Amino acid sequence: MDEIAIGIIGFGTIGSGVVHILKENRAILEARTGFGIKLKRIADLDIESDRGVVFDKSILTRDAYDVLRDPEISVVIELMGGYEPARTFIIEALRNGKSVVTANKALLAEHGLEIFDIAAENSADIAFEAAVAGGIPILRSFREGLIANKFDKILAILNGTCNFILSEMTENPGAAFKEVLKNAQELGYAEADPTLDIEGMDSAHKLALVLALTHGIHASVKTIHVEGITQIEPFDLVMAREFSYKIKLLALIIRHGERVEVRLHPTMLPESHPLAQVDGVFNGIYLRGDMVGEQLFYGRGAGREPTASAVIGDVIELIRSKRIGTSGRVPPLGYSGSLMSDDSVMDMNEVVTNYYIRIQAADRPGVLSRIAGIMADHNISIHSVVQKRRDHSGAGAVPVVFITHSAREADLQSARQEIGNLDVVDAPPTIIRIEDEDLD
Repeated sequence: MDEIAIGIIGFGTIGSGVVHILKENRAILEARTGFGIKLKRIADLDIESDRGVVFDKSILTRDAYDVLRDPEISVVIELMGGYEPARTFIIEALRNGKSVVTANKALLAEHGLEIFDIAAENSADIAFEAAVAGGIPILRSFREGLIANKFDKILAILNGTCNFILSEMTENPGAAFKEVLKNAQELGYAEADPTLDIEGMDSAHKLALVLALTHGIHASVKTIHVEGITQIEPFDLVMAREFSYKIKLLALIIRHGERVEVRLHPTMLPESHPLAQVDGVFNGIYLRGDMVGEQLFYGRGAGREPTASAVIGDVIELIRSKRIGTSGRVPPLGYSGSLMSDDSVMDMNEVVTNYYIRIQAADRPGVLSRIAGIMADHNISIHSVVQKRRDHSGAGAVPVVFITHSAREADLQSARQEIGNLDVVDAPPTIIRIEDEDLD
């Protein structure tokens, strides 16, 4: 049986998962592929810590170039994350004619085009299924299985940390964000520094890759409207339930002819929507193709084994290409030509959708009419309004919630600013966008 040598750079959670799968499922991998996989080198600065897997410790090294310059290694798995030195290591591997598997969505979202060009110039492949939605094979589906389709709408939950926090706050009314975040960290569902997750940047990097794969558009994360979940209050989740919605951190790509909406923010979804049922640390991708109609992909979006499973799938795909002497059989982003610029991405101010608006307002006559008048002046039509009673002390402002008909983002933001300046309002209104095709 032919044997292929691979090397790993970055021996953290996912790296140990790759080693675990190679050990536990070696027999079935060999039966399915007809070749052996030899793990020749693992590079990491920490070669002492126990990773909970049994393997030959003599293959450990602190020097990544022991992997990159080994002539026997034909596939390099980069799992260290970050921009540098990961970018340098990947480029070095590709220039040495080695194919690369990575889960580094941030690097690919910002420097992917450069890396893909270098791969093509050196007849090497690069694969990154694990970069988006962990063990869900969504990127391969976009590149190959769904290639016949134009995508009218893609809605996606792409971050398990945020989804866990919002799910817990929904199921435990009154639970504060910081309290649930601390619990997520204790359970290992959130990083010690969760900023990239809770501010939406992790999901935004994934969204940029999905946009390139589905619409052939290269957009920097800086051009995508991104909001995290830190401003969501327990009251908002309770009110969402009253309106039969659930709040999710949602990535949205919606096609309008030759133009496309691309945005990521907390979103209210009808409880009947398939993605509303995606709770905890799970991910979900809902899509509507012009040929296949509606589809839902669901599964674990992170974790050692699910993500390592996607890595191994990429390794097998690249090894199969190498065995028949080919590369670039399927372009990394699914498009043989150059990607389009982000000129076709709609400015956020042009987006038209429905809104949940929460205002802390003085509970006295005339206040609601003043607020409603400002909305009318900005072409915002009110679908429904709920005013909660003041507390037992009888003092202070009360929350007033509006649900709007479809309105333009620019109009909504102008109204929000004007309402926030009223002397009867405590602070600028909180807004959460609604994705409900039946609302109007």
